[in-house]
Amino acid sequence: MILGTLFAFAARLAEGEEGGGSLLSVNPGLAFWTVLIFLLLLLILRKVAWKPILAALDEREEKIKDSLELAEKAKQDAAVMIEENKKNMAKADEAAQKVLAESRAYAEQVKTQILEQSKAQADKIIADASLEIERKKQEAFTELKDQVSEIAIQIAEKLIKKNLDPEKQKEVIDTYIKDIRKN
Repeated sequence: MILGTLFAFAARLAEGEEGGGSLLSVNPGLAFWTVLIFLLLLLILRKVAWKPILAALDEREEKIKDSLELAEKAKQDAAVMIEENKKNMAKADEAAQKVLAESRAYAEQVKTQILEQSKAQADKIIADASLEIERKKQEAFTELKDQVSEIAIQIAEKLIKKNLDPEKQKEVIDTYIKDIRKN
């Protein structure tokens, strides 16, 4: 408001002077009032506007500085977190490798155990089969021996019935006794 009044007063002074001055001519009254109004304007701006402007600029500068510091801190925190994540990933990878190795070892152990059990069962089956074969063989041999002895007895009966010759019987008995003594 004051500023507007001063401008109006300077404008009236400039109009009040009559003359046909050119653009390059100097009017001392107008120059005085122009300088005076400029100085007053500077003084008013200094008291009213510059302090708040400078304060706002200082405040903005502080905010920017704080923001840059926060950004730098956030960058450092992010770098620390990235490093921690890398370490955690390495630990997780190591743990996974350990679990895989343990799983493989366990699988190999189970495989070996199953193979041993299978081999033991196969050996038992073979042993049982061998025993059964031997038992059947003995049964068959005993049965064969019984059949051969029955056939021999039947043949002997038939021979005895047909050949009741005492001389021949004596010869057969003597031969049989000699065979027994040799063995």
